[in-house]
Amino acid sequence: MSTETDRNVVQRAAKRGIENPELVYRGVKYAALGFFVLMSLFPLYWLLVLALTPNTEISNIFLLPNGFNPGAFVTIFTRRPFHLYVLNSIIIASLTTVIILVLGSLAGYVFGRYDFRGRTALMLVVLVISYFPPVAFLIPLFQLFTGNASLFGLPFPEIYNTPWGIVMPLSALLMPLVIFILSTFYSQIPDGLEDAARIEGSTRLGALYRVIVPLSAPGVATAGILSFIIVYNEFFFSYLMVSGDVNNWAPVLHGIFQFQGSQMVFYNWMAAASLVGIIPMAILVIAGQEKIVSGLTQGALKE
Repeated sequence: MSTETDRNVVQRAAKRGIENPELVYRGVKYAALGFFVLMSLFPLYWLLVLALTPNTEISNIFLLPNGFNPGAFVTIFTRRPFHLYVLNSIIIASLTTVIILVLGSLAGYVFGRYDFRGRTALMLVVLVISYFPPVAFLIPLFQLFTGNASLFGLPFPEIYNTPWGIVMPLSALLMPLVIFILSTFYSQIPDGLEDAARIEGSTRLGALYRVIVPLSAPGVATAGILSFIIVYNEFFFSYLMVSGDVNNWAPVLHGIFQFQGSQMVFYNWMAAASLVGIIPMAILVIAGQEKIVSGLTQGALKE
């Protein structure tokens, strides 16, 4: 009897879907959106559950906090100067973003505004470099940054435990992405606007930063925001090129690891620190989401 009832329910649902396909599309759309929202937000919810649960009760939780301990969000600042770790990450990400945008604008201008032999092949080489795994550069960069190697026969200054140990390799790895984004936008600017600036006495560099860059603001904003987010969240070089001391420009991930002791791991403090570390990125994404969307969509269209 139950099997016959289930069969009738399935048949009615199938008939309704055939008669009203829009209902099926809407259901599939909502199901897909719900799945992606759940997968995106559940890690944040789980961090909140861990942060609110006393560390001694961590092993007994399921989907709700076992207890209520919001003091973990205060403890991370009293036990360690966690705000300084966050500030270090913001400074490093900002410095890297500025360098990438300045140099990437020059390269993007060349690739986007000039038609020279081998341009496509050279752009392909630049993009291929961005796919190299960071671990391939670790040993030579570590020797170079610690002053144990020379560059073109000249001694290289020791920059280990400085922000430059993170800024330089990440700038090189992210530069191809920024060049590709900016060259796409710069190529869409009409030549007449740049020619008018040149007639008025502006140099090519002046026309770039006074005409082309302002008109390509969505692309520049997209490249800058994406670069900032990637550098802020980067783990590999941020972990290996500085020690855990906040005075040595240790980024936020080192601040999270400060609550991992040799005999005990304070999971609730690490979860609270992770949530606090996400706040700058959340603010940036909320403030710049329109720029990111418009930049990605406009960059895909040929004017």
